[in-house]
Amino acid sequence: MTNSLLKEGLFLLRENGVEIPDGDVNRILDTLERYIAEIELFNPAYKLVGTNDRKELIIRHILDSLSGLGVINRFASSRAEMDVTIADAGSGAGLPGIPLAISMSRCHFTLIELMGRRAGFLNNTLAALGLHNATVEEKEIEKTAPNRFNIATFRAFKPLDRRMLKSLFRLLTEDGVLVAYKGRRDAIEKEFALLKASCKASPSGERESAVVEWELVRVSTPFLEEERHIVVIPRACAMSG
Repeated sequence: MTNSLLKEGLFLLRENGVEIPDGDVNRILDTLERYIAEIELFNPAYKLVGTNDRKELIIRHILDSLSGLGVINRFASSRAEMDVTIADAGSGAGLPGIPLAISMSRCHFTLIELMGRRAGFLNNTLAALGLHNATVEEKEIEKTAPNRFNIATFRAFKPLDRRMLKSLFRLLTEDGVLVAYKGRRDAIEKEFALLKASCKASPSGERESAVVEWELVRVSTPFLEEERHIVVIPRACAMSG
């Protein structure tokens, strides 16, 4: 079931414009299946994802992580002449970082995870998968060396607050972008309106980093009948006090 569901999911992603070369499909399928097996093995002890159902794991976590591949590839492809560095902030079980790293072998991923047991899982999983284009940093996002990444992805931080926004911007190069996995458009617009308002002034009256421009991209997760979006926030489109 795993292989057929994943294979059909990859086919549907490609139909929706996500670029996955024919020659990479079997490699991606095989590596994703082994990744799923690692999650299922350690999930009872480590609480990596909130489901024990394999179908839900594949759809809500693996395929949903890959739903952003087209958007991320758009920014990565514009940097074809240089190494592309991508951070997965608050990586947890490696989502979306590991599925993206499996599919984007020319980019280097850093999985940033504070919790020791989960960081250990990530290190073991990268070794088990032979995934050489990803590494793990076991630390707070705020303590990660700054200005290193062209792209930073995240599925956590709901809602995104001004402190975390500042920490995420800090990870990026000057022309870098944040790529956030989100749900319904109306909820996103409300979240970012509140975020923008909260960033205008801190309690002490000092201005904070604020989002002044962001791009909303509708994406489709195969077999998931829910509204999904990717929010792209360029660091260059933020203002700071």
